[in-house]
Amino acid sequence: MLSRLRPRGRAALLGVLLLSAVTLIAPDRAAAEPYDIVCTTGMITDAATRVAGDRARVTGLMGPGVDPHLYKPTRSDIARLTSADVVFYNGLLLEGKMTDALIRVAVAGKKVYAVTELIDESFLLEPPEFAGLYDPHVWMDPEAWTRAVVVVRDKLIEFDPAGAEVYRANADAYLAELADLARYCESALATVPDSARVLVTAHDAFNYFGRRYGYEVVGIQGLSTESEAGVKDIERIVDLLVARRIGAVFAETTIAARNVEALVAGARSRGHRVVIGGRLFSDAMGAPGTYEGTYVGMIDHNVTTIVRSLGGSAPERGMNGRLSAPAGTAP
Repeated sequence: MLSRLRPRGRAALLGVLLLSAVTLIAPDRAAAEPYDIVCTTGMITDAATRVAGDRARVTGLMGPGVDPHLYKPTRSDIARLTSADVVFYNGLLLEGKMTDALIRVAVAGKKVYAVTELIDESFLLEPPEFAGLYDPHVWMDPEAWTRAVVVVRDKLIEFDPAGAEVYRANADAYLAELADLARYCESALATVPDSARVLVTAHDAFNYFGRRYGYEVVGIQGLSTESEAGVKDIERIVDLLVARRIGAVFAETTIAARNVEALVAGARSRGHRVVIGGRLFSDAMGAPGTYEGTYVGMIDHNVTTIVRSLGGSAPERGMNGRLSAPAGTAP
Protein backbone atom coordinates (compact mmCIF):
# COMPACT_ATOMS: atom_id res chain seq x y z
CA MET A 1 0.00 0.00 0.00
CA LEU A 2 2.79 2.45 0.85
CA SER A 3 4.23 2.20 -2.63
CA ARG A 4 0.98 3.52 -4.15
CA LEU A 5 1.00 6.74 -2.15
CA ARG A 6 2.75 9.98 -2.99
CA PRO A 7 5.95 10.38 -0.95
CA ARG A 8 4.45 12.78 1.60
CA GLY A 9 1.44 10.51 2.04
CA ARG A 10 3.68 7.50 2.49
CA ALA A 11 5.71 9.33 5.14
CA ALA A 12 2.55 10.39 6.98
CA LEU A 13 1.11 6.87 6.89
CA LEU A 14 4.39 5.43 8.15
CA GLY A 15 4.28 7.85 11.07
CA VAL A 16 0.70 6.94 11.93
CA LEU A 17 1.38 3.21 11.76
CA LEU A 18 4.48 3.48 13.92
CA LEU A 19 2.76 5.72 16.45
CA SER A 20 -0.17 3.31 16.65
CA ALA A 21 2.20 0.43 17.19
CA VAL A 22 4.31 1.99 19.92
CA THR A 23 1.30 3.20 21.89
CA LEU A 24 0.24 -0.41 22.37
CA ILE A 25 3.27 -1.02 24.58
CA ALA A 26 3.59 -0.08 28.25
CA PRO A 27 6.21 2.68 28.52
CA ASP A 28 7.82 1.65 31.79
CA ARG A 29 10.97 -0.40 32.07
CA ALA A 30 12.00 -1.98 35.34
CA ALA A 31 15.09 -4.01 34.42
CA ALA A 32 18.46 -2.51 35.38
CA GLU A 33 20.69 -4.20 32.78
CA PRO A 34 21.59 -2.35 29.56
CA TYR A 35 18.94 -2.53 26.86
CA ASP A 36 19.33 -2.41 23.09
CA ILE A 37 18.89 0.59 20.81
CA VAL A 38 19.16 0.23 17.03
CA CYS A 39 19.56 3.28 14.78
CA THR A 40 19.60 3.61 11.02
CA THR A 41 22.17 6.32 10.15
CA GLY A 42 25.43 7.21 11.81
CA MET A 43 24.21 10.67 12.80
CA ILE A 44 21.35 9.15 14.78
CA THR A 45 23.63 6.50 16.26
CA ASP A 46 25.96 9.23 17.53
CA ALA A 47 23.09 11.08 19.22
CA ALA A 48 21.68 7.93 20.81
CA THR A 49 25.12 6.84 22.03
CA ARG A 50 25.79 10.20 23.64
CA VAL A 51 22.39 10.44 25.32
CA ALA A 52 22.05 6.81 26.45
CA GLY A 53 25.53 6.52 27.92
CA ASP A 54 26.12 3.24 29.71
CA ARG A 55 22.44 2.48 30.16
CA ALA A 56 22.04 0.99 26.66
CA ARG A 57 23.88 -0.82 23.90
CA VAL A 58 23.57 1.25 20.72
CA THR A 59 23.94 -0.31 17.27
CA GLY A 60 23.96 1.58 13.97
CA LEU A 61 22.91 -0.21 10.80
CA MET A 62 24.56 2.11 8.27
CA GLY A 63 28.29 2.63 8.50
CA PRO A 64 30.77 4.96 6.74
CA GLY A 65 30.20 5.41 3.02
CA VAL A 66 26.72 3.85 3.13
CA ASP A 67 24.01 5.66 1.19
CA PRO A 68 20.71 5.57 3.14
CA HIS A 69 18.67 6.44 0.04
CA LEU A 70 19.66 3.11 -1.53
CA TYR A 71 20.10 0.98 1.58
CA LYS A 72 18.18 -2.28 1.78
CA PRO A 73 18.08 -4.03 5.16
CA THR A 74 19.84 -7.38 5.33
CA ARG A 75 18.66 -10.41 7.25
CA SER A 76 21.01 -9.49 10.09
CA ASP A 77 19.56 -5.96 10.11
CA ILE A 78 16.05 -7.36 10.44
CA ALA A 79 17.24 -9.55 13.29
CA ARG A 80 18.78 -6.54 15.05
CA LEU A 81 15.62 -4.50 14.57
CA THR A 82 13.45 -7.33 15.82
CA SER A 83 15.54 -7.85 18.96
CA ALA A 84 15.91 -4.13 19.76
CA ASP A 85 14.07 -2.46 22.61
CA VAL A 86 14.07 0.96 20.91
CA VAL A 87 14.58 1.88 17.24
CA PHE A 88 15.39 5.38 15.95
CA TYR A 89 15.24 6.32 12.28
CA ASN A 90 15.47 9.64 10.44
CA GLY A 91 12.10 9.71 8.73
CA LEU A 92 11.00 11.97 5.84
CA LEU A 93 11.56 8.87 3.69
CA LEU A 94 15.34 9.09 3.90
CA GLU A 95 15.36 5.33 4.53
CA GLY A 96 12.77 4.69 1.84
CA LYS A 97 13.75 1.09 1.16
CA MET A 98 13.47 0.28 4.88
CA THR A 99 9.88 1.49 5.24
CA ASP A 100 8.25 -1.93 5.20
CA ALA A 101 10.82 -3.35 7.62
CA LEU A 102 10.27 -0.49 10.08
CA ILE A 103 6.51 -0.97 9.95
CA ARG A 104 6.81 -4.73 10.51
CA VAL A 105 9.05 -4.18 13.53
CA ALA A 106 6.72 -1.56 15.00
CA VAL A 107 3.63 -3.69 14.51
CA ALA A 108 5.49 -6.56 16.19
CA GLY A 109 5.63 -4.48 19.37
CA LYS A 110 8.86 -2.48 19.22
CA LYS A 111 9.23 1.21 20.01
CA VAL A 112 10.12 2.85 16.70
CA TYR A 113 10.61 6.61 16.45
CA ALA A 114 11.48 9.14 13.76
CA VAL A 115 13.98 11.64 15.20
CA THR A 116 12.55 14.35 12.93
CA GLU A 117 9.09 14.16 14.47
CA LEU A 118 9.48 17.48 16.37
CA ILE A 119 10.46 19.45 13.28
CA ASP A 120 7.51 21.52 12.12
CA GLU A 121 6.46 21.19 8.50
CA SER A 122 6.92 24.94 8.08
CA PHE A 123 10.68 24.43 8.58
CA LEU A 124 11.00 21.62 6.06
CA LEU A 125 12.16 22.29 2.52
CA GLU A 126 10.20 21.00 -0.44
CA PRO A 127 12.13 21.70 -3.66
CA PRO A 128 9.70 22.44 -6.49
CA GLU A 129 11.06 19.65 -8.65
CA PHE A 130 10.21 17.16 -5.87
CA ALA A 131 6.61 18.14 -5.19
CA GLY A 132 5.18 16.06 -2.38
CA LEU A 133 8.58 15.08 -0.98
CA TYR A 134 10.33 16.90 1.86
CA ASP A 135 14.10 17.17 1.91
CA PRO A 136 15.19 14.69 4.62
CA HIS A 137 18.76 16.05 5.13
CA VAL A 138 17.91 18.08 8.23
CA TRP A 139 21.13 17.10 10.06
CA MET A 140 23.01 19.48 7.76
CA ASP A 141 21.66 22.30 9.92
CA PRO A 142 23.19 21.80 13.41
CA GLU A 143 20.52 23.98 15.01
CA ALA A 144 17.75 21.86 13.50
CA TRP A 145 19.52 18.66 14.56
CA THR A 146 19.17 19.66 18.21
CA ARG A 147 15.48 18.77 17.87
CA ALA A 148 16.47 15.22 16.94
CA VAL A 149 18.55 15.01 20.11
CA VAL A 150 15.54 16.15 22.13
CA VAL A 151 13.44 13.36 20.58
CA VAL A 152 16.09 10.78 21.53
CA ARG A 153 16.29 12.14 25.08
CA ASP A 154 12.53 12.23 25.63
CA LYS A 155 11.88 8.78 24.15
CA LEU A 156 14.61 7.21 26.28
CA ILE A 157 13.17 8.85 29.40
CA GLU A 158 9.76 7.48 28.41
CA PHE A 159 11.18 3.99 27.97
CA ASP A 160 13.51 4.03 30.97
CA PRO A 161 12.24 6.55 33.55
CA ALA A 162 14.85 5.43 36.08
CA GLY A 163 17.54 6.84 33.82
CA ALA A 164 15.88 10.22 33.32
CA GLU A 165 18.54 12.16 35.23
CA VAL A 166 21.33 10.53 33.21
CA TYR A 167 19.59 11.15 29.90
CA ARG A 168 18.94 14.80 30.69
CA ALA A 169 22.52 15.41 31.81
CA ASN A 170 23.99 13.62 28.78
CA ALA A 171 21.67 15.44 26.39
CA ASP A 172 22.50 18.81 27.97
CA ALA A 173 26.23 18.18 27.49
CA TYR A 174 25.73 17.08 23.90
CA LEU A 175 23.46 20.03 23.09
CA ALA A 176 26.10 22.38 24.49
CA GLU A 177 28.61 20.89 22.02
CA LEU A 178 26.14 21.37 19.19
CA ALA A 179 25.71 25.02 20.23
CA ASP A 180 29.50 25.48 20.05
CA LEU A 181 29.48 23.79 16.65
CA ALA A 182 26.73 26.09 15.37
CA ARG A 183 28.68 29.15 16.48
CA TYR A 184 31.81 27.90 14.73
CA CYS A 185 29.89 27.21 11.53
CA GLU A 186 28.37 30.69 11.57
CA SER A 187 31.65 32.51 12.15
CA ALA A 188 33.81 30.44 9.78
CA LEU A 189 31.36 30.37 6.88
CA ALA A 190 30.87 34.14 7.14
CA THR A 191 34.54 34.65 6.15
CA VAL A 192 33.95 33.37 2.60
CA PRO A 193 33.47 36.27 0.15
CA ASP A 194 29.82 36.74 -0.81
CA SER A 195 30.53 36.06 -4.49
CA ALA A 196 32.14 32.71 -3.64
CA ARG A 197 29.30 31.33 -1.52
CA VAL A 198 28.26 28.72 -4.05
CA LEU A 199 28.44 25.10 -2.89
CA VAL A 200 28.53 22.60 -5.76
CA THR A 201 28.24 19.00 -4.55
CA ALA A 202 27.53 15.52 -5.85
CA HIS A 203 23.88 15.50 -4.77
CA ASP A 204 21.32 17.81 -3.20
CA ALA A 205 22.09 17.09 0.46
CA PHE A 206 23.10 20.57 1.61
CA ASN A 207 19.97 22.69 1.19
CA TYR A 208 19.31 23.14 4.93
CA PHE A 209 22.98 24.02 5.33
CA GLY A 210 22.72 26.56 2.52
CA ARG A 211 19.60 28.17 3.91
CA ARG A 212 21.06 28.47 7.40
CA TYR A 213 24.36 30.01 6.32
CA GLY A 214 23.42 31.91 3.18
CA TYR A 215 25.04 29.68 0.55
CA GLU A 216 23.69 28.86 -2.88
CA VAL A 217 23.65 25.08 -3.16
CA VAL A 218 23.92 23.21 -6.46
CA GLY A 219 23.68 19.42 -6.50
CA ILE A 220 24.54 17.39 -9.58
CA GLN A 221 22.00 14.73 -8.57
CA GLY A 222 18.69 15.36 -6.85
CA LEU A 223 17.60 14.86 -3.24
CA SER A 224 17.91 11.11 -3.59
CA THR A 225 20.92 9.44 -5.13
CA GLU A 226 18.48 7.17 -6.97
CA SER A 227 18.17 9.98 -9.51
CA GLU A 228 20.77 10.03 -12.27
CA ALA A 229 22.59 13.08 -13.56
CA GLY A 230 22.53 13.52 -17.33
CA VAL A 231 24.78 15.30 -19.78
CA LYS A 232 22.55 18.38 -19.65
CA ASP A 233 22.92 18.54 -15.87
CA ILE A 234 26.70 18.49 -16.17
CA GLU A 235 26.69 21.10 -18.94
CA ARG A 236 24.38 23.37 -16.97
CA ILE A 237 26.64 23.31 -13.93
CA VAL A 238 29.79 23.78 -16.03
CA ASP A 239 28.15 26.90 -17.46
CA LEU A 240 27.59 28.12 -13.91
CA LEU A 241 31.18 27.40 -12.85
CA VAL A 242 32.60 29.29 -15.82
CA ALA A 243 30.20 32.23 -15.67
CA ARG A 244 30.56 32.74 -11.91
CA ARG A 245 34.29 31.91 -11.83
CA ILE A 246 33.73 29.32 -9.11
CA GLY A 247 37.02 27.73 -8.18
CA ALA A 248 36.06 24.59 -6.24
CA VAL A 249 33.49 21.79 -6.27
CA PHE A 250 33.06 19.01 -3.75
CA ALA A 251 32.79 15.24 -3.86
CA GLU A 252 30.95 13.22 -1.22
CA THR A 253 32.01 10.15 0.69
CA THR A 254 28.89 8.14 -0.19
CA ILE A 255 28.85 8.84 -3.95
CA ALA A 256 31.33 8.03 -6.71
CA ALA A 257 33.25 11.14 -7.79
CA ARG A 258 32.84 10.67 -11.55
CA ASN A 259 30.21 13.41 -11.96
CA VAL A 260 32.27 15.88 -9.96
CA GLU A 261 35.33 14.98 -12.02
CA ALA A 262 33.26 15.60 -15.16
CA LEU A 263 32.60 19.14 -13.94
CA VAL A 264 36.32 19.75 -13.49
CA ALA A 265 37.09 18.42 -16.96
CA GLY A 266 34.25 20.39 -18.54
CA ALA A 267 35.40 23.65 -16.98
CA ARG A 268 39.00 22.94 -18.02
CA SER A 269 37.91 22.45 -21.63
CA ARG A 270 36.52 25.96 -21.52
CA GLY A 271 39.62 27.53 -20.04
CA HIS A 272 38.46 27.73 -16.41
CA ARG A 273 40.33 25.93 -13.63
CA VAL A 274 38.21 24.19 -11.01
CA VAL A 275 39.55 21.92 -8.28
CA ILE A 276 37.87 19.31 -6.12
CA GLY A 277 38.02 21.10 -2.80
CA GLY A 278 37.67 17.89 -0.81
CA ARG A 279 35.22 15.14 0.04
CA LEU A 280 32.30 16.10 2.24
CA PHE A 281 30.33 13.87 4.57
CA SER A 282 26.71 14.06 3.50
CA ASP A 283 24.57 10.97 4.20
CA ALA A 284 27.11 9.14 6.36
CA MET A 285 29.83 10.04 8.84
CA GLY A 286 33.47 8.97 8.98
CA ALA A 287 34.94 5.77 10.35
CA PRO A 288 34.10 4.74 13.93
CA GLY A 289 36.72 5.91 16.40
CA THR A 290 37.73 8.92 14.32
CA TYR A 291 36.77 12.54 14.89
CA GLU A 292 34.83 12.53 11.61
CA GLY A 293 33.01 9.46 12.91
CA THR A 294 31.08 11.79 15.23
CA TYR A 295 28.38 14.24 14.24
CA VAL A 296 30.38 17.22 15.51
CA GLY A 297 33.48 16.03 13.65
CA MET A 298 31.52 15.41 10.46
CA ILE A 299 30.10 18.94 10.35
CA ASP A 300 33.39 20.49 11.49
CA HIS A 301 35.19 18.70 8.67
CA ASN A 302 32.63 19.87 6.11
CA VAL A 303 32.62 23.50 7.21
CA THR A 304 36.40 23.77 7.50
CA THR A 305 36.89 22.14 4.11
CA ILE A 306 34.30 24.36 2.42
CA VAL A 307 35.60 27.57 3.98
CA ARG A 308 39.24 26.98 3.11
CA SER A 309 38.42 25.84 -0.43
CA LEU A 310 36.18 28.82 -1.22
CA GLY A 311 38.59 31.47 -0.02
CA GLY A 312 37.51 31.97 3.57
CA SER A 313 39.49 31.75 6.78
CA ALA A 314 39.29 28.69 9.02
CA PRO A 315 41.76 26.88 11.25
CA GLU A 316 43.75 24.32 9.30
CA ARG A 317 42.77 21.63 11.76
CA GLY A 318 39.17 22.71 12.22
CA MET A 319 37.14 23.82 15.22
CA ASN A 320 38.71 21.36 17.65
CA GLY A 321 42.12 21.01 16.02
CA ARG A 322 41.36 17.45 14.90
CA LEU A 323 40.48 17.72 11.22
CA SER A 324 42.07 14.76 9.46
CA ALA A 325 41.91 15.87 5.82
CA PRO A 326 43.00 19.42 4.91
CA ALA A 327 40.97 21.23 2.28
CA GLY A 328 42.23 20.91 -1.27
CA THR A 329 42.63 17.14 -1.07
CA ALA A 330 40.25 14.39 -2.04
CA PRO A 331 41.00 11.54 0.38
